Amino acid sequence: MAQYRVVPIGIAVDFEPRRRLDVLDVRAEVNRLHGAALEPYRRRLYASHHTTAGYLPQSLAARLCSRPQAFESYLKLLGTVFPERAGYRHDQIELRTDVPPDQRDREPINADSHLAFIAGGLHSCVSYDARRTMPVYFVDLDGTHQGTPRQRRTTIIGYNDQEVVAETRLTVPVSGHPIDAISLKQPELGLYEQVRTWVAAHGVTNGRVRLELGPDEHHAGLTVNEYETLLMQHDLVEVLRNPLGFAAEKARHAWNDPKAVPAKALAYARYDLVRALNQLVDALGLGASRVEHLVARTLEVSASRFIRMRRSVDLPISDAGSPGEGRLVQGTYQVPILVQWRPSHRTTRQITLTLSRFE
Repeated sequence: MAQYRVVPIGIAVDFEPRRRLDVLDVRAEVNRLHGAALEPYRRRLYASHHTTAGYLPQSLAARLCSRPQAFESYLKLLGTVFPERAGYRHDQIELRTDVPPDQRDREPINADSHLAFIAGGLHSCVSYDARRTMPVYFVDLDGTHQGTPRQRRTTIIGYNDQEVVAETRLTVPVSGHPIDAISLKQPELGLYEQVRTWVAAHGVTNGRVRLELGPDEHHAGLTVNEYETLLMQHDLVEVLRNPLGFAAEKARHAWNDPKAVPAKALAYARYDLVRALNQLVDALGLGASRVEHLVARTLEVSASRFIRMRRSVDLPISDAGSPGEGRLVQGTYQVPILVQWRPSHRTTRQITLTLSRFE
């Protein structure tokens, strides 16, 4: 009997959010638009093209999906820690050299969304076991601008297996500063040129590139976001330097209470943060001891406990927009970023770079 090989496919889906904080079930949207096109595949890779919208890992998403109001509590927690329009440097558009003067009135005020994405466990790219019949939520933290919906795009790749076809180690120079963020898209690092060479040499049309910190790299993490100077060198640095103090100060600024003093702000921040955490933990059905443990960890000033930074990120390869020719799936402002909150004992950090082909 003849054996038929199921070839991986990529599908791009465009949509508009309904509100600034919005959640869309992409799995249901794909079924509505493309029917059973992805049914033959045991796994599906979901990739956001945006820096303020993405996906949760399947394990956390499953827990949220199993409890009423859990997603609402999750979003509320992020909004408590990173309130909107709370005096972020990234939001001072007049200081932004990357925004031309004639476009500044159209630039979104969204530093809170970037920081919530980085700290809140959202991924630009995730892989789900498709045999688990659960929603796949696209979480948008900045879905509208001045009341107008923003255009969103996500790419979904269906596949059954994967094969590692190339691997190397990337050496990234880092500064001696304890807190730093380094763009991995710098031409001198050669990351993107390496990926293009690999994809062409191995004929990869659908797959992914994984960037993973070496086992000896500590007090550092990886994310995919916008590498804008004020956001990376000021706002993010404030979060990493003193997470609870950052939350207290931004909460105070958001309340716009000129009589507020740091002690008062800190007390409010502690109360609001604990209450938001308790609501989320209750929604997830965790016990009281777990609540206490989670609150205690979050109120510590350690950035490694406050920020849900990953040790690896994935960059998808797809031919959804160029049939037969695999290309990096990446939005205009998306950049892989290495973040450290303590200095390395060396002047470099090691990242393993792996290319896998989907089958």
